Amino acid sequence: MVVQIQGMELFAIGVVMIMFVAVLKGFGILEPMSSFEDSSESDLELSTVRHQPEGLDQLQVQTKFTKKELQSLYRGFKNECPSGLVDEETFKTIYSQFFPQGDATTYAHFLFNAFDMDRNGSIRFEDFVIGLSVLLRGTVTEKLNWAFNLYDINKDGYITKEEMLAIMKSIYDMMGRYTYPSVRDEAPSEHVDKFFQKMDRNRDGVVTIDEFIETCQKDENIMNSMQLFENVL
Repeated sequence: MVVQIQGMELFAIGVVMIMFVAVLKGFGILEPMSSFEDSSESDLELSTVRHQPEGLDQLQVQTKFTKKELQSLYRGFKNECPSGLVDEETFKTIYSQFFPQGDATTYAHFLFNAFDMDRNGSIRFEDFVIGLSVLLRGTVTEKLNWAFNLYDINKDGYITKEEMLAIMKSIYDMMGRYTYPSVRDEAPSEHVDKFFQKMDRNRDGVVTIDEFIETCQKDENIMNSMQLFENVL
């Protein structure tokens, strides 16, 4: 796959998550629905893992997945993560194998932190499935809120140019030689300067959630990219 440089900012908004779903499918975390047993058997399996997720009924309320879809997701998650938890190193290992042409370590770190909602150093099934529900079934505003959280590295409610640059550099590093034309060292900084100026409407040096959402909603390319998340499951 070759990625046009001009489209890299769209990856920073969230299109890379489609690759994440491909990673999950490749590792069997998203398996066909027909391969799973009924809810009684799935509920029984919850007692065999170290971390027991919330009941499927409760997760069905919290997400936009059906109970059968949650059963499917849980079986795949448990097969890859028998303890019921995914630590950051495991997450990086899984993710990096799908980007051998580059270095996905830093981007995987940022993505892991976006899923690790309670900041305890591991992703629970609940974290995984709630985040996935937003990205695949959420409204545009919900998806953009999630993307903002990815950018907001220190979780202070603002995006700085430095944070945006860190995310962008990690994407360039991950894509490696699969970008066209070849990436120049200054390319990430140039893209961030342009994109940040567009978002920082009041020129105060930071981007708020309102500025982020408003700018993205007025960008036809970004809005089109949001549709790529639909119908993945």
